[in-house]
This record gives sequence, C-alpha cells and structure tokens, in this order.
Amino acid sequence: MASGCGMIVFMRILLYLCLFFSAASQLQAQQMFFPAPSGKADAETLVVYSSLDEPLATPMIEGFQKAHPDVAVSYEDMLTGEIYDRIVRETDAGEKTADFAFSSAMDLQVKLSNDGYAQRSDLPMSARWPAWANWRNTAYALTFEPAVFVYHKPSFVNKKPPATRAEFVDFLEHHAKEVHGRIATYDIERSGVGFLFMSRDQEQFGDIWNVIKSMGTAGVKVYSTSSAILERISDGRFILGYNILGSYAADWASRHPDVGIVLPKDYTVVMSRIGLVPHAARNAELGRRYLEFFMSKEGQTIMARQLQIPAVSPEVAGDNTANTMQAIHGAQLRPVPVSPGLMVYLDQVKRARIIERWNEALRAQ
Repeated sequence: MASGCGMIVFMRILLYLCLFFSAASQLQAQQMFFPAPSGKADAETLVVYSSLDEPLATPMIEGFQKAHPDVAVSYEDMLTGEIYDRIVRETDAGEKTADFAFSSAMDLQVKLSNDGYAQRSDLPMSARWPAWANWRNTAYALTFEPAVFVYHKPSFVNKKPPATRAEFVDFLEHHAKEVHGRIATYDIERSGVGFLFMSRDQEQFGDIWNVIKSMGTAGVKVYSTSSAILERISDGRFILGYNILGSYAADWASRHPDVGIVLPKDYTVVMSRIGLVPHAARNAELGRRYLEFFMSKEGQTIMARQLQIPAVSPEVAGDNTANTMQAIHGAQLRPVPVSPGLMVYLDQVKRARIIERWNEALRAQ
C-alpha cells in the first residue's frame, strides 16, 4: 500500500514537472499585441512568428497597419528554431499556425518550404524579385545582410585593419601579443548565423581552416550573439571581430563611433531573412498582405532607413540597398541563394563534422 501511494506521489510530481517545463518553454516566445488603429472591435488579427526583435519589428507593423487600419497584429518574437518547430508541430497536429513567418535561419525556412509547410504567394513583386532571393514564389529573401570584419578604430590609428582573410591571418601573426584574447567571432555550435557563415566560408575559401587555426592561436573568444561581440569591440576590450552580421554592426557603429566595419575584399558572404506564408496559416490572405507589404517599396524603404537593414527590392534606391551595394562591390558580394542547397548542413552528420573540425582548429596551437 505504501509503495502504491509512493508511486502515485511520484507520478504527480512528474506530471507537475512536465507541466512546469512545458509552461516555461512557452514563455520563451514573447507575444505583443498591436490593436487595429481604426479601433474596430471585430478586427481581423494577423499572427506573426518572427526572430526579429520587437523594437525593430514595430516600424514595419506600424507601416502595415497604416495601410490596413482595420487589422490587428499578434506578434510573437521567437528563436529561429522555435519558429520552425512550432509551425511543424501545429501543422502536423491539424491545428492552425502563424499567417506569416520571418526568420534569419535560412536553412530552416527553406526546409519548411521544401517539406510542404509553406504555400505559394504569387504577389505583384514576385516576377521582379531577384532570382537568388525567390524560391518558387514560396520563400522570399527580404533582407541583404553581409558578414563583415568589425574593428576597434582607436586600435588602428597607425595601421590599416585587415581587408581580406589573408590579411586577417597576417595581422594575427604579426601582432600576436597585442591581439591575444582580444578577437571574437560567433560560436557556431550555438549561433545559427555563425554556422551559416562558416559553412559558406568552407565553400568559398580553400584556406579557411588556416584562418580558424590562426584565430585559435590568438585566443579567439566565441559568442552566440552579435551584441556581446560588438559591445566589447566598442569599448576596446576586443580589437577585431570576424564574420559579424553587418546589419547589427552598422546599427552599433551608428551609435558607437569607435566601431569600424570592413566588407572583406576577397569575398563577402551575404545572408538574408526569409519570409513565407505557412501552409496551415490561420488567415493566409492576411499573411500574403503582410508579405506583400514587406516586398513593397514602402516596406523595403522602412527596413532600409528605419531598421538599418539593407533592402532587397530593385525599386528602392539609396546606400542601404542590395542594388547599390552590388553596384559598388560587384562580385565581391556572395549572396546565399534561397534554394534547397541550404539544407545540406541540416544533415546532423555533416553538421557534426564541421563543428568537430572547427573545435580541432581552434585548439590547434
């Protein structure tokens, strides 16, 4: 009898723990609600799952609602993996999911499209959208964000910062004492963007592992977020950052004058945030309207000027656009195409091999 009571108590505790951790996982997503500007009581609600921080998303939402005042927006700020997992889970359970998904995890967004979790969105700009940025009118690249070198300007008063990977290695070798423990890059095991940049480096640059070894010898520090690196560059704790997301670097540099940016001259990888309308969207028409706004001249202008994230649209002019950047830098820029090729490194065996080689290179002295 005592044994039976003990088992019941154990099962109750286990149930409570399951409920607790389930609730905690739900809290990871931050949900914000933007009422319809018109005040309409029964306004339609657009549901968005996005990895874009809410402060950056707000200008886009306000711009959309200005054009659609009778639409409310439920915005859920989530990690990229959570966006993918939730859409798959809700769809497979026969439930409705977000009307629009926006994520910097290019591979996961393309996998959603490739595996039937996204639907076609034939829009006014579809035919004019760059071919590399449009996968079958289903997944669209909506931003143009280079991977850059970031440097502490006061540390380079009397010398030029490296502008190629060969120069980067040379600088580390000739300033060993000065740079040791004062360079940084992403932790590719924890940063999806960092892994994406590393996988593209491996494809674009035959000597990339020598670069990684040189960073390991120089005592490189690795982080999962851009802000952790940029903060330490801005105050001089670090001298150099490798393969940092250019949109965040530009925003940081606009507020911290000691932060400098270099687009690597040998080649510059460019990633994009991808937008799509899920197959099981609650209101696919609303999702398409929001995607259409993202692709419109107005939406892309807000992104380039207010969010400081380079626009893809060929209709938008100005410095912070793919057109202008490509006109200036030409073939130096290597955009990551929106295609099934992105899914190669979702293979866990291939991913594990890159990470293992990465760790071995960093440990090499």
